Amino acid sequence: MKMNYSVLMSVYYKENPKWFEESIQSMLNQTIKTNDFVLIEDGPLTPELEKIVKKYEKAYSDIFNVIRLEKNKGLGPALAIGVEACKNEWIARMDSDDYSVPDRVEKQFTIIKENSDIDMVGSWHNEFIDSIDNIKSVKELPKKHDNIVKYSKTRNPFSHPSILFKKSNVLKAGNYRSYHLVEDYDMWIRMIETGTKCYNVQESLLYVRVSKDLYKRRGGWRYLKSILKFKTEQYRKRYFSLKDYVISSTCSIISCLMPSFIRKIIYTKLLRK
Repeated sequence: MKMNYSVLMSVYYKENPKWFEESIQSMLNQTIKTNDFVLIEDGPLTPELEKIVKKYEKAYSDIFNVIRLEKNKGLGPALAIGVEACKNEWIARMDSDDYSVPDRVEKQFTIIKENSDIDMVGSWHNEFIDSIDNIKSVKELPKKHDNIVKYSKTRNPFSHPSILFKKSNVLKAGNYRSYHLVEDYDMWIRMIETGTKCYNVQESLLYVRVSKDLYKRRGGWRYLKSILKFKTEQYRKRYFSLKDYVISSTCSIISCLMPSFIRKIIYTKLLRK
């Protein structure tokens, strides 16, 4: 199967160099090779990270397109710049500390070839600590478009770094915005509203690294303020019903304000398998 696609990744100075290189390599090792790897440096990097970037710039000078931002803008604005820079219609998102299985993109394009109306394909993911052999949980997500839309009324229906989507659909929806920790959820809903047809592969094509502070970051006042602003916006434009809004917002309030060790139990034991 021959399909052209761009890889879109953003990195900032706090990233672990080893994890960063493993993530890059997992996308270069895909069974369907990319011809356009767009890497956004979201502000100045550490010397260790910059050394890795320059290594791949030199080794893959024909496909690596590195965009260096003078200041850290945050994930949403950085990805928005990256989307504009991608030269292909299909874009494979990837985070700078995760790991894609070698046939991830091939399996996603297989779904697209079998379903010509699909504009965006995600997948389940495995959550791991330190090594991909140390899987702690699996995030399962709905398969077909109608179920994805229903799910999105209360929870994020996609694993962001697993996504393969059309550039034109992203731009039609208004591209990424600055929305603390929900820039992806915000994007999916706007894409659905503008006609994007979605699908999730029912297997884990991605390994997501679970850091020690993950559950801490998924709580607190800053995240709560951002998620409530986002959900209020969905209610005001009638994407969420009143019932959806109340249930979803109440769950967010409880989750954000509880101790992080309890939040971890809920995420790993109740919301994952």
